Amino acid sequence: MDRITAQAPALVLRPWDPADAVDLVGLCQDPALRRWTNTPVDDEAGAVRWIQEQQRGRAAGHRFAFAIVEPRATSSEGRLAGHVVLKNVTPGAASAEVGYWTAAHARGRGVASRALRALTDWAFTTFAGDGLARLELLHQVDNAASCGVARKCGYELARLLPAAPPAFPGDGHLHVRTRTPPSP
Repeated sequence: MDRITAQAPALVLRPWDPADAVDLVGLCQDPALRRWTNTPVDDEAGAVRWIQEQQRGRAAGHRFAFAIVEPRATSSEGRLAGHVVLKNVTPGAASAEVGYWTAAHARGRGVASRALRALTDWAFTTFAGDGLARLELLHQVDNAASCGVARKCGYELARLLPAAPPAFPGDGHLHVRTRTPPSP
């Protein structure tokens, strides 16, 4: 599937496209986004490389990255609001990883949680036949917003992960969601 639609209000999750490069550069200038992610986008060339990396992962079948788009009533497209990804997908493996980030203008409105729920449902439906039964979500301990999104979407805190610089400079949380989430 190329597009996933989340409900209330609608979001469209679609593969990243080279036409997104200019907007991606603008989103990645946000200091909060730079703090919490390792998205190496400083200019349009960097954005194009990052988008090509997402496309190569999709073509290889191990990384499914989606631009989160908020549709506009007056156009067929919409405004980029973030990114959500299913990664480390391996046929026959029981687990994979999810990740996400949102643009500054989209924070605090449930965009990340709606996108993560849609991606989670899609992943479990699409890859159930390959044995996918567990999704892992990692974030830095001091990223309270990501922790809230994870919990809101049924990803239970599984354990504390020690820092592993330079890739993971601070301690982290590992959250887990199984195909059948625990009862509330």
